[in-house]
Amino acid sequence: MSYVKLIAELDKTDAVTDATAYSNGGADEIAYIDWSASQEGREIDIEQLKQIARAAEVPVMACGGVKRLEDVKKMLYAGAGMVYMKHAARTDVQFVKEMSERFGREKIGVAIDLSDADVAAFAEQCEEMGAGGIWLLGFHKGMEQHVRTVMEGLTVPVMLSVETADYEEIASIIVATGVQAILYRGSERLDMMALKNVLSDRQIEVNTFESAVDFDTFKLDSNGLIPCIVQDYKTQEVLMMAYMNKESYYKTLETGRMTYYSRSRQRLWMKGEESGHFQFVKELTLDCDKDTILARVSQIGVACHTGNPTCFFTPLAKKEYDDTNPLTVFNQVYDVILDRKKNPKEGSYTNYLFDKGIDKILKKVGEESTEIVIAAKNPDPEEIKYEISDFLYHCMVLMVERGVTWEDITRELDNRH
Repeated sequence: MSYVKLIAELDKTDAVTDATAYSNGGADEIAYIDWSASQEGREIDIEQLKQIARAAEVPVMACGGVKRLEDVKKMLYAGAGMVYMKHAARTDVQFVKEMSERFGREKIGVAIDLSDADVAAFAEQCEEMGAGGIWLLGFHKGMEQHVRTVMEGLTVPVMLSVETADYEEIASIIVATGVQAILYRGSERLDMMALKNVLSDRQIEVNTFESAVDFDTFKLDSNGLIPCIVQDYKTQEVLMMAYMNKESYYKTLETGRMTYYSRSRQRLWMKGEESGHFQFVKELTLDCDKDTILARVSQIGVACHTGNPTCFFTPLAKKEYDDTNPLTVFNQVYDVILDRKKNPKEGSYTNYLFDKGIDKILKKVGEESTEIVIAAKNPDPEEIKYEISDFLYHCMVLMVERGVTWEDITRELDNRH
């Protein structure tokens, strides 16, 4: 790992909102933790974990309630990128090996209390069993050398929990211990980009925005400005166009929020500073002539001051064309099916399936998959097209019934290559 990761634990009472705020705000990962699950003999809230994984745009780690392979499997399938276990590893360290061999060591970690007498030896044993990370709990001031001693025998990344919200104190802890990741568990929500700036000032390498090209090489207009086209990083929709000067450009890199220069107000303005409709930077690209910036962003709310999602909504001229996008079509059909479930319509075949229940839906999915096999034996490709369309429709009914989205599917496919 070339930089120190900053990980934020979510407040379970508002976890989804927290996940969005932290992933947009500069956290490298987020953590969903439920220690009481193990003590109470239950699994963590899998449905909430799914919602968190959908809302987050950074990896999610989960911990709590791990007793068997099925618990780990559910968390990973719900969207967790890594699962940490504590009591299960202490009870039987071989369990770590089983989980690592089943899911891969990069997905399995072990949490250990620093107060344990054999913490160093046990951490090494867990690594030997296949743990891809060690999480040290119970840190307090004065334990810095203890942490370093534990880390001496380890090659996997070590994560340390802290509760302090003092940026300078966090920086000092990182320097004194040499850990590769900090898990913030305090009650106050931190500005992760501000924390990263403090760490950078202390020569601690963190994952932040750095310009690959010096602003002074950009081709500016007579007022020292460069136009910036803003695009939604997921949908690719063009949202707006604004201007940046050198100060606003570097402010954008510093904060991770799009900041422009207002020609009418003659000052910097951070998008969303009044409306709350912030634009969080995902990527900045310079064009071939170095006179225009393309910003791909995560847009909160709407981009236009008129209340429209995009500033480009006034038609001027148009020629008929086919702009069919496969994923857009899938999402549109999915949304119609979801609306039928929420707002039943009399005579709707979709509502007929929902009314009949899961067994009927599964029966139709099975029938349509068989139809594909039969059609594939027919030399006419048109028949295959129709049968696959029928199958995908019924699959989407099943997805809605079970709360699975196309984003869940595409993320899972993306994780496999």
